[in-house]
Amino acid sequence: MSRILFINSVCNGSTGIICKNLYKAAKDAGHTCCIAYGRGDAPEGFNTIKIGNQLDIYLHVLKARLFDASGFGSKKATKDLIKQIEEFKPDVIHLHNIHGYYVNIEILFNYLKQHPEIKKIWTLHDCWSFTGHCAYYTYAKCDKWQICCNGNCPNKKEYPQTVFSNIKSNFNKKKEIFSNVENMILVTPSKWLKDEVGKSYLKDYPIEVINNGVDINVFKPTPSHIKQQYGIENKKVILGVASVWDKRKGLDTFIDLSKELDDQYQIVLIGLSKKQIEQLPNNIIGISRTENVQELVKWYSAADVYFNPTLEDNYPTTNLEAIACGTPVVTFNTGGSPESAHKDNIADNANYRNLVFNYRKEIKILDVDAYNMARKYLKVLCKVIK
Repeated sequence: MSRILFINSVCNGSTGIICKNLYKAAKDAGHTCCIAYGRGDAPEGFNTIKIGNQLDIYLHVLKARLFDASGFGSKKATKDLIKQIEEFKPDVIHLHNIHGYYVNIEILFNYLKQHPEIKKIWTLHDCWSFTGHCAYYTYAKCDKWQICCNGNCPNKKEYPQTVFSNIKSNFNKKKEIFSNVENMILVTPSKWLKDEVGKSYLKDYPIEVINNGVDINVFKPTPSHIKQQYGIENKKVILGVASVWDKRKGLDTFIDLSKELDDQYQIVLIGLSKKQIEQLPNNIIGISRTENVQELVKWYSAADVYFNPTLEDNYPTTNLEAIACGTPVVTFNTGGSPESAHKDNIADNANYRNLVFNYRKEIKILDVDAYNMARKYLKVLCKVIK
C-alpha cells in the first residue's frame, strides 16, 4: 500500500470535495492519506496539513496584485510544507489547484524534480498551469499561450488581478518550472481541457481524462415543498447555481432572459451576493450562497431545467449535481460544459432562449457518481506506482 499526499488550495468547495472523495476512496483501499491545503478550514476525520497562515495568504495576494506574481509568494510556507512532506514520506503526491495564493510553485516543483522516486499525479482544474496569467481564455478568444503569452494580454484585469503586468516572464518561468518533471501524469476532467493541454508546453506528459463526479447518495431526486415556500408552485423553474456570479458565469444572460419570460416561468439563482440580489429584476428569485446541501438538492430536484450559460469552464460540477437530481441541463457550447449535456441541449447566443423554453427532457447518459470517479483515479494510481 502507498502513502498519498493530496495538495490543493482548499479542503472544501468543488475541488476540495473532489480531494476528499479521492482521499476516502484511497483510504478504503488501504492507502495512507493526507491532504495539504492552503485556505479555509479542514473537515473532521481527515489527516491534513495546513499550509501557511492567513498572513502568508495576504502577503501572497499583495505580491500577486502588485507585481503579477501569483504562485511566486508563500516561500516560507512552502519550505515548511516540504519539511512536512519529508516527515510524511509520500510515495505519491497528487496535485490539484496549485494557484490560489498559498504555495510557491518554484520551490515546490524544484522539490518534486529532486525526488524522481515520488510518483506525481496532477489534476488540472483550469488552464492556469500553461498560461502567463489567466485561468481561462476562451471568452477573450486568446490563443497566445500556445506559443508565448505577452504583455498584450486581454485578461490582465481578470483573476488573478494585477496592477503591473509580468505576463511574458510568468509564462517563461512556468514553462521552465512545470517541464521535465519525472514520473508525472496529468489528469483533466474534460476532453476539452485535454485537447487544450495538448497544444501547450505540457503536451509531452501522459494525459488521462477522468470526469468529475458527485455524491449520488446526496444529489438525487428529492421531493420537497420548496416551490410552495416561495409561492411559485404553479410555475416552471429555470435554475442557475454558481459559487460566484459574474459575467463569465452568465449572470447578464439570465437578466436578459428574464425580460422575455411570461408568468408561467420563474428564474431562481443561487449563490448571489447580497448586493447582486438587491439589483435583480423583480421576476428573478435570488438566493445567497448556501452551505445547506439539502436545500440545494431540493432546488435541483424542483427545477424543470438547469440552465448553465457559462462563457468559459472546464467540467462544471453543478451540471452533474442537476443531472444526479433528475434535472436536464441546457448549457453553452463552451469549454467542457457541453460534455455533460444532451447534444440537443447545447446552446449558443442565437438559440439559447428557444432551448431554455423547449429543452430536451431526456438526460444524457452519464456516469456522475463520485465513487466511480475515485475508482478511475485508483486505476491511475496503480499505473503510476508499478
